[in-house]
Amino acid sequence: MEITIDDAKALARRACISVGASSANANALADATVAAECNGRSAVGFRHLLDYLAAYSEGRINGNAEPEVAFPAPALIRVDAAGGIAHLGFDLVIDELVTRSRTFGLAALALHNSYTTGELGYYVRRLADAGLVAFAAANSPALMASGKSREAVFGTNPLAFAAPSEDSRPLVIDQASSATAFVTIRQLAEQGEQIPEGWAIDAEGSSTTDAGEAMRGALLAFGGTRGANIALMVETLAAGLTGSNWSLDAPSFSQGALSPGVGLFVFAIQPNLLAPDFPARLAAQLDRLHSKGIHIPGRAPVLPSIDLPVDLLNALEAFSLRSLARD
Repeated sequence: MEITIDDAKALARRACISVGASSANANALADATVAAECNGRSAVGFRHLLDYLAAYSEGRINGNAEPEVAFPAPALIRVDAAGGIAHLGFDLVIDELVTRSRTFGLAALALHNSYTTGELGYYVRRLADAGLVAFAAANSPALMASGKSREAVFGTNPLAFAAPSEDSRPLVIDQASSATAFVTIRQLAEQGEQIPEGWAIDAEGSSTTDAGEAMRGALLAFGGTRGANIALMVETLAAGLTGSNWSLDAPSFSQGALSPGVGLFVFAIQPNLLAPDFPARLAAQLDRLHSKGIHIPGRAPVLPSIDLPVDLLNALEAFSLRSLARD
């Protein structure tokens, strides 16, 4: 079913409120969900919203969370998400992050005690739209094995980068440290499809191409040790610097009643203080690369509407119905 952007936001907001999210929490998550869909990241759009709805219902997300904001130094912002969603904490401080980045040349945000971040590119894209170069790192409960270990020790630990480009959409790079995202493996498992060799191991630690077996095992880092090193770097920033749970200590995002308590680290730079013509230079370079057949991430047109499968719409409605039944 094709729905408009406004109707999609209303649908997401209604679903969140039906499972106990406050208006502020619902608005923040609805905006992020629709943004993911519009930017071609449907795996972390409405399908991932189902994870949030279940987490609200089962207590893994504090639906009435009111993030606490502190400024330990002029160019540093610290947010305690209070067991809620990272999106709301980010919404509360993005204006300060932009202002302080412009004033001091750079600024950083350390957000802790939250549910998983969803589409990480969402955060840096918004900063790039404000003219800043931005980098973000986020950790999650352990889902990925590394090196000789056959158990999950890292989250998929994504990183994202964005930069403003003149007369065009910003450059946005958003990728996991794992060979693929967990939500991709789960979707293929639900469809009974195979996965490529090297994406995951089964519960016995053996390589598998069965997505269902991968769900019972662990994901693998992209590029072996190189990907694992990036996961560790992300973990150091997103969990270490923010004071959040290490991935090994983070409760599940899909089971139980405890928040994962993971973190988000964001670093923003005012590029014009270093290179006054930065957006124009980047635009010219990206055009040159594109002419040579290089894919430029983040520059695809924003979708004007959203196509939602009937099964997904039914699943969203089911949460609302269960909430009404409880009431």
